[in-house]
Amino acid sequence: MVDEVILDDVSLHVTDFHAEVIKDSEGREFRKVSFNFEVTNSEYHDITTLLYQMVFDIKIPQSNEEFRGEIFNYATSVTNLYEENAVGDFSLVLLEVNEQE
Repeated sequence: MVDEVILDDVSLHVTDFHAEVIKDSEGREFRKVSFNFEVTNSEYHDITTLLYQMVFDIKIPQSNEEFRGEIFNYATSVTNLYEENAVGDFSLVLLEVNEQE
C-alpha cells in the first residue's frame, strides 16, 4: 500500500492511492496517479505554492518509481486554511508528461 508521494522533494502522506497506465490517441503510454492528502493551516501556504507549479518530479518510494508529471485534476475541501487548527482534504491526479515533445 502506497502512503507516501514526493513532489519536488516535498513528502506527502497520502491515502486512497491509485496508479494506472493510460494511452493517448497515438498509443503512447503514460502513468496516471491519484491520491488524497490532508493539509493543515501551517502547511497551507507551502503546499499551495508548490501546487501552483503544476509540473513536478514525482517519486513513489514504495514502488520505486520516479517520473515527471503534471496536475491533471485537483480539488480541495476548502479554499482558505488560514484559520488556526484548520485542516483541508486535498485530492490530486497527476499525469506523466513526455518532455521530449
